[in-house]
Amino acid sequence: MATALPPPLQQNWIVEQHGTYRFPPGLKLNLPFYLARRFFRPSNPILLFEHLVATYGRISHYRLIGSHIIFLNEPEFIREILVNQPQNFIKERTQRRMKILLGEGLITSDGEIHKRQRRIAAPAFHRQRIQAYGTMMVERAATMRGEWRAGSEIDIAAEMMQLTLQVVARTLFATDVTEDVRQINDEVNVVMGLYNFLVALPRAESLLHLPIPALRRFRKAKSRLDAVVQRMIEEHRQLGVDRGDLLSMLLASRDEEADHSGMTDAQLRDEVLTIFLAGYETVANALAWTWLLLGQNPDAETRFHAELDEVLGGRLPTLDDLPRLRYTEMVFAESMRLYPPAWAMGRQSIHDVELGPYRFPSGTYFFFSQYIMHRSPEHFPDPLRFDPERFTPEQKMARQKFTYFPFGGGGRQCIGEAFAWMEGILILATLGQQWKLNLVAGQQIAVQPKITLRPKYPIRVIPQRRQSHSESEE
Repeated sequence: MATALPPPLQQNWIVEQHGTYRFPPGLKLNLPFYLARRFFRPSNPILLFEHLVATYGRISHYRLIGSHIIFLNEPEFIREILVNQPQNFIKERTQRRMKILLGEGLITSDGEIHKRQRRIAAPAFHRQRIQAYGTMMVERAATMRGEWRAGSEIDIAAEMMQLTLQVVARTLFATDVTEDVRQINDEVNVVMGLYNFLVALPRAESLLHLPIPALRRFRKAKSRLDAVVQRMIEEHRQLGVDRGDLLSMLLASRDEEADHSGMTDAQLRDEVLTIFLAGYETVANALAWTWLLLGQNPDAETRFHAELDEVLGGRLPTLDDLPRLRYTEMVFAESMRLYPPAWAMGRQSIHDVELGPYRFPSGTYFFFSQYIMHRSPEHFPDPLRFDPERFTPEQKMARQKFTYFPFGGGGRQCIGEAFAWMEGILILATLGQQWKLNLVAGQQIAVQPKITLRPKYPIRVIPQRRQSHSESEE
C-alpha cells in the first residue's frame, strides 16, 4: 500500500516515469562519473547526501553501475520502510558487507535469523540486568577523573574510548582490560581502518583469499580476533556460572518461543563482537562529541555543571539520580542530534515497493541518514545551534517520528539503547562534577563517517578543576 504524503508537500513531489516504475528526480549521470565531476570524496558520503537534499529535496534518485539508489530525508518514508513494510526489505550491501567481520550478529543478520537472535539476546539487555552495571560505570569514570591533572592537555576522544573499553570489558566479560580485551580492541581497529576499502571492493566476500595486502591484513586480524573471542567463550562455558556479565547471560539464554535452544559458539562469537563494537565505539564517540559541544557552548556548560552541583551535592551519581539529571540527559540527546554515532542506515527492497507517488523495482537501495535528518531546518530550526532545550518532554512529544532516531527504529531498534543512555549520562555526570574541559584553541574539528561517526582528529582539551573532593568521597 502506498504511503500518503503530508498534504503541504504533495505539490512539491515530481515523478519520473520509467516503464512501470516511477522515480523521483536526481543525478542524471551514473554516480562514479558524477563524483569525479563534482569532486565529492567517496570516503565522505555525507557530502553527497547533503548535495542531494539541497538540490532535490526530501527524496532523490541516482544510479550506481546498474543499481537504483534512493536517498530519503522524509520521516514518513523512513517510517514506512522501518515500521510499516519491514518485510519488504533487507539490510543493504554496505551493512551486509560487515558480515565478514560480525557474522550473523544483531547488526548484520536479517529475517528469521535476526528475530531468533534478538529473542535469545533480549534477557541480557533487560532493564534490571543492565542497571546492575551503573555503579561500575561510575567507579570507572571516577578513577579516570582522579588521574586527570589540571592544565595538562588530553585527547578527550581517546580518553572516552579508553573509558568505554573498560566498561565493555566489565559488562561483557566480567573482567578488567586484560591483554585479551586489548587484543580484541586492536584487531577491531585494524578492521575499522580497512572498512572503506572492504565496502568499496566489489565481491569482497569471494576475494578474501587473494594475496592483496589489505585483504591479508584483514585475514590476520580476523583470525586473531576469532581465536581470542573463542577462548573467552570457552572459559565462560567451562566455568558454568553466571558471573553477572552479558556473556554469561547470552550463554544461559534460550529461545523460549521456538525450540528452547541457545546460541552455538559461532552465534555467540558473532554477538560478542557485535556487542563489543556497538558497546564502546558508539558511546565513546557520543561522549567525545558531547564534550566538544559543551566546550563550544559556555551557557549550556554552566547550566550542566549547575545541575550536577544541585542534584549530587558533591557525592558520586547513582542510578536513582538519573530521573533528576534532566538537563544532562538533554545535553546528551542534543549531542547525538548533531553528531549521531550511527550516522546513516540503509535497506534493499526484495519486492517492488511503493512510497507515495513512486514505485520502485525489487533490488532498489534506500538510504537515509540520521546526520542529515537531525540537521534539517524544517524539523530543527537553526539546526546547527546547540540547544538542549529541544529535548524537553514537550518538545519531544511535538516532534514527528523519525526526525530524531539516533538508535534506529522499528523491529531493529538498537537492543542496547537503554544501556547507552545510562552509560552516557552517568559518565557525563561523574566527570563533569569535578572537571570543566576547556577546548584547545585553533584545533581542527571534522567528522570521519565510517561504521560510526568518529572525530577525524583528536579533540584536545585542558581539564580545569571545578571543586575538590576528599578521597573518601571518591
